[in-house]
Amino acid sequence: MGLTGTVLAVDAGNSKTDVAVVGAAGEVLATARGGGFRPPVVGVERALEALAEPVERALAAAGVPYVSHVSACLANADLPVEEEQLAAAVTERAWGASVEVRNDTFAILRAGVAEPRGVAVVCGAGINCVGMRPDGRTARFPALGRLSGDWGGGWGLAEEALWHAARAEDGRGGPTELARTLPAHFGLPTTGALIESFHLGRLAPTRRHELTPVLFATAASGDPVARSLIDRLAEEVTLMATVALTRLDLLTEPTPVLLGGSVLAAGHPQLDQGIRTRLAARAPLGKPQLVTAPPVLGAALLGLDHLGATPEALERARLTWEPGVA
Repeated sequence: MGLTGTVLAVDAGNSKTDVAVVGAAGEVLATARGGGFRPPVVGVERALEALAEPVERALAAAGVPYVSHVSACLANADLPVEEEQLAAAVTERAWGASVEVRNDTFAILRAGVAEPRGVAVVCGAGINCVGMRPDGRTARFPALGRLSGDWGGGWGLAEEALWHAARAEDGRGGPTELARTLPAHFGLPTTGALIESFHLGRLAPTRRHELTPVLFATAASGDPVARSLIDRLAEEVTLMATVALTRLDLLTEPTPVLLGGSVLAAGHPQLDQGIRTRLAARAPLGKPQLVTAPPVLGAALLGLDHLGATPEALERARLTWEPGVA
């Protein structure tokens, strides 16, 4: 039979999944890693089948067939209705007595705070923002890309950079070094050649992500167009954080603003300073900090919150993934 007061913590992103079985005292009983979780691409059933592999390995390693509570933070659970649908699908797997599914951005937020209170902005391939208070109130955005009003993320930045490069080269736009640096990254002579290579499939579509670091390098060299895109991203991050703080009535309280995802974690000085300067002007009590803890910790802490775990248990779990924390 399962252990009383155990949590199955799941952080499932587009590229990888981390799973942990955690006891009520915060002890980590087992961990496992699997592939990405992509229901929009493969369908919910196939995505759950892929998720089942690391989950069942972790349960077997912990010596339990099921747990008290499943805390699953899943990519592509962007709307509450999607969270409900995925929660129902996970419940059918009978991994735990209760199930809570959240968007994976909540895992990053919870991993970065001592209590479930704050705002997190994540900028990786896409961009998203969530906020929470200990009383259960949350703030969030649909995060469906331009369809839901979003701007930014690594993919969006790459498209914007290529757009400006194309127009600079053919005369519809002003000059920018992006017209040289983007194709040069792939060993190509012109932006036109780069566009043709993507269009005809000589370059895989996923390689567009490689344009984002080139954009930042071009901005760092002083190119005005590239710098304007970095400034716009800083503005978007600040807007999302400020709106979430406002919705949760946290503008007048010292509140952590967590920054996560590959783009924000890269430490680009212009972007970092742009966010801090804008936050200081619009939300001076919002304290920006980079999240370095793995998101599966956040899923585990959310599960322990559900069990009513003690502060000591929460700290014990945190020390497993952040051994340097005092």
